[in-house]
Amino acid sequence: MARTVAQVLVDSLAELGVRQVFGVVGDALNPVTDAIRRAGSVEWVGCRHEEAAAFAAGAQSQLAGRLGVCMGTVGPGSVHLLNGLYDAAKSHAPVLAITGQVPLAEVGTDYFQEVDNDLLFRDVAAFRATVTSPQQFPGLLEIAVRTAVARQGVAVLTVPGDVGGLEVPDDRAPRFFLADHRTRPDEPDLERAAELLDGAEKVTLLVGRGARAARDDVLRLAQRLAAPMVLTLKAKEGFEHDNPYEVGQTGLIGNPAAAGAMEDADTLLLLGTDFPYRDWYPTGKKVIQVDTAAEHIGRRVPVDLGLVGDVGPTVRGLFDRLSGDHDGDHLARAQEKYAEWRKGQQRLAAPQHDRGLVGRVRSALDNRDHQIRPEALAAAVDRAAADDAVFTSDTGMATVWLSRFVRMRGTRRLLGSYNLGSMANAMPQALGAQLLDRERQVVAFCGDGGLSMLLGDLMTIRTYRLPVKLVVFDNRRLGMVKLEQEQAGLPEFGTELDNPDFAAVAASMGITGIRVTDPDDLDDAVHRAFTTDGPVLLDVLTNPEEIAVPAKPTVSQGWGFAIAKLKETLRSQGD
Repeated sequence: MARTVAQVLVDSLAELGVRQVFGVVGDALNPVTDAIRRAGSVEWVGCRHEEAAAFAAGAQSQLAGRLGVCMGTVGPGSVHLLNGLYDAAKSHAPVLAITGQVPLAEVGTDYFQEVDNDLLFRDVAAFRATVTSPQQFPGLLEIAVRTAVARQGVAVLTVPGDVGGLEVPDDRAPRFFLADHRTRPDEPDLERAAELLDGAEKVTLLVGRGARAARDDVLRLAQRLAAPMVLTLKAKEGFEHDNPYEVGQTGLIGNPAAAGAMEDADTLLLLGTDFPYRDWYPTGKKVIQVDTAAEHIGRRVPVDLGLVGDVGPTVRGLFDRLSGDHDGDHLARAQEKYAEWRKGQQRLAAPQHDRGLVGRVRSALDNRDHQIRPEALAAAVDRAAADDAVFTSDTGMATVWLSRFVRMRGTRRLLGSYNLGSMANAMPQALGAQLLDRERQVVAFCGDGGLSMLLGDLMTIRTYRLPVKLVVFDNRRLGMVKLEQEQAGLPEFGTELDNPDFAAVAASMGITGIRVTDPDDLDDAVHRAFTTDGPVLLDVLTNPEEIAVPAKPTVSQGWGFAIAKLKETLRSQGD
């Protein structure tokens, strides 16, 4: 008996190793969801919002290294996938989205809920197509999957409601042939790179997520070059632990040691990174960049030599050509600065900080009510979380505190919307991560603004009994926007949030809710959250005036902040 389009789809997903499909049911998807029900080989995860479904699928793709799958029905259901799919695309995560469409006979008539999906997803999808006959389906599915995997992006297949249930003539199993490959630059380019590195006095590495699979090779190269290693945020999970060359991150959420290591070098070696912030690249340096994508070479900073290839084979090829070791003074200075900065950060996060003389003076300026410092919360979670925990973080200040106070030791993993910069990503990404492994600890650093956006999918966590730990940095603010306004000399405006008691909201949904308002209760509350079975929402009221000083604060930023604070102070009650 011939299989239907929907059956071919579900069987193929199972063959590809897909374990869950995320979405919201709807009429155009009925043949597909019914095929999932009958097959039993793939789990349907019903979300409350399709955006959450797309975030969850993207999270699984990034963590497991295989195709993530989400679905949205005709019209609004497909539109709601868009933001999560953009995050997957910008994170280079292979995701297949199956979207519904009106019946074929109604396409083009402005039918109820009709949306041109091929046009809608044109920018975000590396491949998109509408299935107009069952004969097409196996071939289109093959192209969609191969494109998503090969180009590390999004593919969208639209299936009209009256096509999914049709039988596929000459039924055959799709053939995907998803071969992996590694590349390395040509020999003359490797020779030239080795010459530049041998001729340099002070080399600094800027290492991104694209180098994670080559960790041992990169550490060996750093040792040979005596080079401090500056990390991008996404490289934390692969390079932060047991790494004597690591000096943290640069950029707005970075530290002075990392910025100094970049400035003091005469040669920068970029490995597997597309770090986008031009202002944080020093000028007047020789720059060598290694990337698998030729189009990424030189698009952020002018380079003297571009090496197109995978980091591992490229670094091994370089290592064999380097003639000798480098002086260790440059590395030692960067390590000393980094250790000093970390000590200061640890003092700030200590529970007794505000009780000391310096702490009391600082509190009089930025924490008169002795509210919980977000640094202390992040540090407490770092101490309580398992060495193999998966962390997700919302865009904004929650990511700042994670980047500075959570160490990616052991086999910890890290996810966030670090390229798209979307709000509301941490909780649905944690949902997807937890479904990959219900026994592994998953911790979401949620901003109060981000959590509010997709609050309904707390019920998805409850329905599927996922033991996610949700840590809410409840500063009643859009904190990063507040900081941006004040650095520009503007008074805070439009950033205040009238929040509910998130712990009580969670409790009403059947999730353990813990609310913390007193700094003295913080450690006990974090311990309770991490030793309680099942999902827990930890709602911590943090100091809204806490700021994160960038790695290279400028006079104009400081002056703007002072002016903004003066304007805020002078505002009348009615302003």
